[in-house]
Amino acid sequence: MAGRFAAFGAALLAGLSLAAAAHAGNPQIAGLQVALRAYGLYNGPIDAVAGPKTVGATKAFQRRAGLVADGRAGPATRRALGPLGAPVFGRRTLRRGLFGWDVSVLQFMLARRGELVPVYGFFDGVTERALRRYQRARQLAVDGIAGPVTLRTLGQGTPGVRPVRPAPAPSPSVRTMLTNWAIAYRLDPALVRALAWMESGFQQGLVSSAGARGVLQVLPSTRSYVQSVLIGVKVPRSTSGNIRIGVAYLHHLLREFKGNRTLALAAWYQGPHSVRKHGQFAGTRLFVRNVLALLNRRI
Repeated sequence: MAGRFAAFGAALLAGLSLAAAAHAGNPQIAGLQVALRAYGLYNGPIDAVAGPKTVGATKAFQRRAGLVADGRAGPATRRALGPLGAPVFGRRTLRRGLFGWDVSVLQFMLARRGELVPVYGFFDGVTERALRRYQRARQLAVDGIAGPVTLRTLGQGTPGVRPVRPAPAPSPSVRTMLTNWAIAYRLDPALVRALAWMESGFQQGLVSSAGARGVLQVLPSTRSYVQSVLIGVKVPRSTSGNIRIGVAYLHHLLREFKGNRTLALAAWYQGPHSVRKHGQFAGTRLFVRNVLALLNRRI
């Protein structure tokens, strides 16, 4: 996570604020406010109060994402928010290096209890030191990790926060991750799966001679473009993160070529500029035909 959230760091760091000390609402809302701020839609305080600014920013994001603009941060909205949209507080143990909605909530709750910690969704050294001080003051194990006991202590008497420790869910399959990210970007899951099968056969660790990596064989230059221009946040170098990068880029190409799957797939293989300038090369046409054939098989 070097250079965390570097793509929008300047804008986000300029808006960092400490949590309100009193009269806070549901701390989970702090996670929503941080995510909305990262998208440039919310410039109010991180106070965990679902006031008019928060609701309005949520609706604006939902309209942008093509969702029902009801102002509620339901599962579809949180999924569309990306890495800062999940998981809600209490679902996992939190430690240095993680980022997400729950880290924002943890930082808010620590700040509300008097710790000087910025609320911005990344569990950094400042957050770890603040958590250690909190644990020491409450005679908890001082490990700088928000495990079940620390989460339960933080959540006691707090409306909207019920930390739980469910049994670990099995890791989702590559096929499931492809399907989920396709749905998140409103693409046909069968198209995304067909492209992934053509590129890698769903192999997570595949690296090409050109440096393309993962299930969708994303080049470093494509990753950089997607993170800095299309998404605006640093994406984890995990299987799910790599899939998200590829799906976001495919979504971009489909928009650029007005929904034409053939041209979008050609641009994926050959490059959009080259397709516009030279048309499809023979190898490109073969690649596109193969992907579309796989699409019809509904793998």
